[in-house]
Amino acid sequence: MKKIEQSAANWPELLEQKNREIQQLQTQIQWLTQQMMLMKSGKFGASSEKTVTLMDQCSLFAKEAEPAEPPTPTEEITYRRKKQKGKRETDFSNFPKEEIVYELPENERACTACGHTMHPCGRTILRRELKYIPAVYKVVEHIQTAYSCRHCEKTSDGVPMKKSSVPDGLIKGSGIASPSLVAHILANKYTLALPLYRQEQEFQRQGIRLSRQTMSNWAIYAHQHWFEEMFKCLQQVLLSHDILHADETTLQVLREKERTAKQKSYVWLYSTSGNSKTPVVLYDYTETRKGDCASTFLNGFSGKLHTDGYDGYHCKLPPEITVVGCWAHMRRKFTDAIKCLPASTKAQSPAQIGLAFCDELFAIDRFCAEKNMSSEERYRVRQKESLPVVEKFYQWVDQEYQTNPMPKTVYGMALTYAQNQKSWLMNVFLDGRLELSNNRAERSIRPFAVGRKNWLFCNTPKGASASAAIYSLVETAKVNGLNPFAYLKFLLENLPNGTPPSHCLPWLDGVKLSCT
Repeated sequence: MKKIEQSAANWPELLEQKNREIQQLQTQIQWLTQQMMLMKSGKFGASSEKTVTLMDQCSLFAKEAEPAEPPTPTEEITYRRKKQKGKRETDFSNFPKEEIVYELPENERACTACGHTMHPCGRTILRRELKYIPAVYKVVEHIQTAYSCRHCEKTSDGVPMKKSSVPDGLIKGSGIASPSLVAHILANKYTLALPLYRQEQEFQRQGIRLSRQTMSNWAIYAHQHWFEEMFKCLQQVLLSHDILHADETTLQVLREKERTAKQKSYVWLYSTSGNSKTPVVLYDYTETRKGDCASTFLNGFSGKLHTDGYDGYHCKLPPEITVVGCWAHMRRKFTDAIKCLPASTKAQSPAQIGLAFCDELFAIDRFCAEKNMSSEERYRVRQKESLPVVEKFYQWVDQEYQTNPMPKTVYGMALTYAQNQKSWLMNVFLDGRLELSNNRAERSIRPFAVGRKNWLFCNTPKGASASAAIYSLVETAKVNGLNPFAYLKFLLENLPNGTPPSHCLPWLDGVKLSCT
């Protein structure tokens, strides 16, 4: 009886303990359910983060609507006009043309009325076809000429000989490597994401025996002898800017020293801002994701750096670099919170409010872009229009976090992210040239991510460094409006002959003329 009484006395405590356990399990179930819905949305849902208007929701920050004016009477007018020609004729204007003229046989040219022979009186182009001519491989033989003296041949036992000078081949020990062939291989891999083993198969179908290992060695050789110096020249141009973008992504390198093949390595991306007259996009391979990697690469840079919320940018960079946060990442946190909710509750989610605040900021910047405002004008508009929106946003975040924190939910993580990133998110309003998002860096790193899905990994650190440098040349050529193959060919024709890298920069007039 005494044991029963003691047990009964502990019931409130046991009940409270069980309630806490139930609450923890419910929170965990809710968290796992949201993560599962978020993963399903990422795999099967739309990838676009475009806002879908719910309940015809107007802007939260719009002024009171003015009384609507009565509709103006309208009338419908219809008419017929000649259909405008498409752009195909303009697009084909730079291609060589071949005409095929169809004529009546001579025995069918007799006039049906009088029997006399008819003559051509007009021609009509019925269609224009685009003809494909497969690539042609041509063997170029470099022939050295020997010279001797005919007089000495008749009068002397020893005949002097001279030989014509012949420039060295592109890659020593490999006679078939020409600038155009190597540029073709590199452009296929780093522009079209075509792995070397697939190129090897295509060469075999063309009757050319060229192994993937040979092509890989050519890429590494070109990097070590010419592209590395070109990369350093572009890096100096990049660091001379005062606004940059940065991002990073993973890479698998199989034979890193004192590391297993399964450990992740990283490629860091750095690019100039949108208003740069000398745009540069560079990739840097490192073994780790430590913030020191970015600090080392950016040594000598002083200015503002667009990044995501990764802590490595916040605590490892020197004080002369001001980190600017990304409002697109902030917005994405709220879209994720909405995606992981049932359809019936999405419209009532408080995450819609945070999303609306972010959309209002981007709408203001779109208005500035549509009006072609200068950076000074955009700065003034942001100070007048955007900053009040941000102040209301953080007032709402603080109030929401205090009353309904929910830290172990996707929505709670969005609020936490907003609080933790506030100082860096606010830096975007320091300069009118700064962008609300770091999407420029994300777009630039996408070609590398697409290529990685095809060639999967790099075999050695040398190969990883070469890949990063060649991707840099290809993407820098693209943002300067150059043909990547033509630019790589231009570099392989000029750098081995002693042309300084500073004379091969992609925005120079002579380079543009040769590579567009």
